[in-house]
Amino acid sequence: MRPLTDEETKTMFEKLSKYIGENIKLLVDRPDGTYCFRLHNDRVYYLRHVACEVTLTKSNPVYFFPSFQYKVWVKPGAEQSYLYGNHILKSGLGRITENTAQYQGVVVYSMADIPLGFGVAAKTTQECRKVDPMAIVVFHQVDIGEYIRSEDTLT
Repeated sequence: MRPLTDEETKTMFEKLSKYIGENIKLLVDRPDGTYCFRLHNDRVYYLRHVACEVTLTKSNPVYFFPSFQYKVWVKPGAEQSYLYGNHILKSGLGRITENTAQYQGVVVYSMADIPLGFGVAAKTTQECRKVDPMAIVVFHQVDIGEYIRSEDTLT
């Protein structure tokens, strides 16, 4: 696991800004401690910086941040499917932030407000209300289940 280069950091912040917009400053200026980004096997991790050493353990991975612009909530019956890497169908959509545009980055939450991953809106908020129950409404990007599925290759 290594620190990001300047170019990697720039690219990562550009992509992340699609999901959290101006709230990106909350990643750098946090009252609860110092956090950093580290690269491992083509994946970027956001971790608590502890005594100038970075730790990544089963009990301490940090994937998500406090404030996002666009959110999607998944019904309990669709959570497992999403955590196995599948897209979210209309039938599994609990709710979606108003005025979400098509192809907008979204953060996926359970109905209990537990962050599950990131996705890209396949439909606008208005289109989601009218589509067939089997239509894809959110394209899967990454989820917390990926950490478990890739656990053997992380060390």
